[in-house]
Amino acid sequence: MGISIANAALRLVSGAFILNSGINKLRIDEASAAGLQQLASNGVPQLGQLEPAAFGKAVSVSEIALGSALLLPIIPSRLAGLGLGAFSGVLLASYLRTPGMTESDGIRPTSDGTALAKDAWLAGIAVALIFGRRSAKLAKKKK
Repeated sequence: MGISIANAALRLVSGAFILNSGINKLRIDEASAAGLQQLASNGVPQLGQLEPAAFGKAVSVSEIALGSALLLPIIPSRLAGLGLGAFSGVLLASYLRTPGMTESDGIRPTSDGTALAKDAWLAGIAVALIFGRRSAKLAKKKK
């Protein structure tokens, strides 16, 4: 029931990236938090109801917790993947619902949207973590 090298690589890359992002947001100023909140509330409107400072702190703590869960091998890959899936879902919803981030087709990023569109890789990692072990076990059984 150990962790595979593939899962370890996925968890290490995404976990370190997210943990670093959360640590960098620990001392986010209110204006930056408000801008981040505006962007996030495009994807999840309820986030706009928080005070910007509280939102900034919540994002920081959430990213630190998620990054740590991805880096800790005692957390099952499927559980870490579910957390990453929720996180990347909010990021992608914000990207898709923010005016000016996508081309007229609603999917491809504009130059302004590239910074958010790149977070699609987090969704891909989440899917691999959630379903990867099951696929490997099914392939073994077929042999």
